[in-house]
Amino acid sequence: MQGLTSTLRRMTGERRAIVDTPAGAPSPLKPIDLTDDASVAEVLDLAVRVGEVTLAAGTGAIDTAAQVQFVAATYGLNRCDVDVTYNSITISAYRGPTLPPASTMRIVHYRSMDFTRLAAVDGLARKIRLQVPTPSDALAELDDIITAPHPYNRWIATLAWAGMAASISVLLGGGVLVAVVSFLTTMVIDRVGRVLNRAGLPFFFQQVVGGFIASAPAITLYSYQAELGISISPSQIIAAGVTVLLSGLSLVGSVQDAITGAPITAAARFFELLMMTGGIIAGVATTLRLAALLGAELPVLSNVAPPDITEVPTKVLAGAVASAFYALACYAEQRGLSAAFAGGFAGALFFLIAQQVGFGPVLSSAIAATVVGFVGGLLARRALIPPLIVAVAGITPLLPGLSVYRGLFALLGDQTLLGMSALLAALGTGGALAGGVTLGEWGARTLRRPRIVERAGSLRRPSLKLVRPDARRIKRPDAVRSLLPIRNRKPMDGRWDGER
Repeated sequence: MQGLTSTLRRMTGERRAIVDTPAGAPSPLKPIDLTDDASVAEVLDLAVRVGEVTLAAGTGAIDTAAQVQFVAATYGLNRCDVDVTYNSITISAYRGPTLPPASTMRIVHYRSMDFTRLAAVDGLARKIRLQVPTPSDALAELDDIITAPHPYNRWIATLAWAGMAASISVLLGGGVLVAVVSFLTTMVIDRVGRVLNRAGLPFFFQQVVGGFIASAPAITLYSYQAELGISISPSQIIAAGVTVLLSGLSLVGSVQDAITGAPITAAARFFELLMMTGGIIAGVATTLRLAALLGAELPVLSNVAPPDITEVPTKVLAGAVASAFYALACYAEQRGLSAAFAGGFAGALFFLIAQQVGFGPVLSSAIAATVVGFVGGLLARRALIPPLIVAVAGITPLLPGLSVYRGLFALLGDQTLLGMSALLAALGTGGALAGGVTLGEWGARTLRRPRIVERAGSLRRPSLKLVRPDARRIKRPDAVRSLLPIRNRKPMDGRWDGER
């Protein structure tokens, strides 16, 4: 058992993303003057703007509040009350009995799944923790991060969304024709969505249009498959498109907030999730009803059998590729793409294994999501990226797009009981995915705790009082090595100088 623990510890390494930052306030290396209102306001502004980026990317309210509080505490504002709700961050700093408290508030006006920006802000927070730059320098670097253009062309993102849909269609059992149609359909959805977004159309109606586009080509090809000499399954195409539309919603954040103790934010995010999902359902339902009115032949749904054991390798690879494409569509950098691929591979593998064993779709989803959350937490430390990137990308191929379509089709066919059962199964699967990710991330965080001491010259500040691991297995990060006096540095083997 000790050997296994040591192996896992070596895997996690000592480099940590911001999510592993200890909850306790650090002893500031460069505390600001609490009597200087301008300096205090500058630190508070820096803290809430860091929280703004993380909250906009879908991070849970509790994690966002912890990050905001830690940034403020690094500069000496270690007695702060932080309140994070659906679209606002409020922070109030206590400065002593003779000074009035300082507070500020920031409203988050946007939702942005820009993983490069999120990783860059994570790196800035880590730099603040280790090097403590002046607040003005940190704010200037934050401005550069926020205003920087996307690392990829928008057409690259469009192709990534399309590749993700094609991969999901293969994961659902589709062939080459289904993958090609899913690819082209999703390209149209993305480009039309961008045009509608620039026109200012509310996101609900964008989801309606997306659901319509996802369904129309599939039903048309199915209706004329005899004339075209093809055989096609429209449910796989529609389910792939629905999964792509669902992937941009804050499923993980909403359930995570409910579990970790932020019910107000959880309720707001969950209601938004239901509304956007309702838009997708409305678009698909409109297409199916128009097809019925025009006399088009609608497909007959049948129960989906678990995949044969020989299909598992192909489906696992398809799930991993879909996760990588999702990360690329959200502008993740190279190390984020690799971590997302690994998370998707692990999630698809354990999901299919659980299905082969005989677990139902909900329990299989929970098991797979727990593995994704755990693996994502470990990979996030090694790759120095937020675990949210791996978690969201890893569970994306497992989103219940097929269950949503099956439930809707049954309801339109006057099979109310079957339709409601399928929709409730989709809701349960979504909750299982988000809950499993939260549990897995918790396990990854508790597996390896941060070090006790961080140095900067002759100053030492405690992080947490914990038992130190074997010194021979710990390497000093470059950021901390650069802060040590030359006489205290070790040779380039990267080992600690006698600390256990």
